[in-house]
Amino acid sequence: MDPMITTLILIALAIVVLSVFFSFFPFMLWISALASGVKVGIFTLVAMRLRRVIPSRIVNPLIKATKAGLGLNINHLESHFLAGGNVDRVVNALIAAQRANIPLGFERAAAIDLAGRDVLQAVQMSVNPRVIETPIVAAVARDGIEVKVKAKVTVRANIDRLVGGAGEETIIARVGEGIVTTVGSSDSHKNVLENPDSISRTVLSKGLDAGTAFEILSIDIADVDIGKNIGAYLQTEQAEADKRIAQAKAEERRAMAVAQEQEMKAKVVEMRALVVESESQVPLAMSDALRTGKLGVMDYMNLKNIDADTQMRSSIGKVNDPAKPDQE
Repeated sequence: MDPMITTLILIALAIVVLSVFFSFFPFMLWISALASGVKVGIFTLVAMRLRRVIPSRIVNPLIKATKAGLGLNINHLESHFLAGGNVDRVVNALIAAQRANIPLGFERAAAIDLAGRDVLQAVQMSVNPRVIETPIVAAVARDGIEVKVKAKVTVRANIDRLVGGAGEETIIARVGEGIVTTVGSSDSHKNVLENPDSISRTVLSKGLDAGTAFEILSIDIADVDIGKNIGAYLQTEQAEADKRIAQAKAEERRAMAVAQEQEMKAKVVEMRALVVESESQVPLAMSDALRTGKLGVMDYMNLKNIDADTQMRSSIGKVNDPAKPDQE
């Protein structure tokens, strides 16, 4: 084999071996730690590799903590990393808390981080309070006028209640409830417009930040508008409902009257039919009476004369009465 090729192969093998060696033995990270005054052994870094821990994510935050004088050790950081926490964010939060004179220990910061909250943001919010703007809250005063209120709530993170404390949604809901209660207890919407600060005082006195991860510093009313006349609208709706009920009852009575009228007409038709049927039986009864001798000939002639006289009188009456035209 050509000596040049052999040399190139050996150089490549050496580079591969050194790459694997230095990736498994992080000498550069170890040297950086020693230069920063962090005492960590090379075999400790190798053991991190075996425990599937990335050494740079432990050593670099440890260097920052040591420079800041926090006094953390590598075991605390590694255990927090293995638990699924963000070591770098926790260390940054501890440094920020130390600079702001906020009492915050590593165990508390690690618990906040493992609880899913941003511990660095919480420390920053403790130093620089945050303003939460509520959506428009509609409430109705006692005079029936709707009042729309928008508030701005200034809150500061409460480090001691970050674990297990309620979030911003609870603050917004409680402030909205306080606004509705305050406006609803006002005799007139004009009182709310004249003294919007009464809403702030009433809401603040309720202790709305109890059980939350925040401390409410102030509640400022940003906007107050007049909405609909809910009282008049409800009265109109009630009047319309009463009108529909009255119309339904009138329709029911009309239907009953029509039914009764139809029933009476049916009875009249039935009685007329009975009369016609009875009149059709008269000639038969008279013929039977003549045959049996119950009715004489003279009686029959007298009956015919009476009938003719009656028809004559009826004709004369129709001629004399202009309202009854003559019917031939």
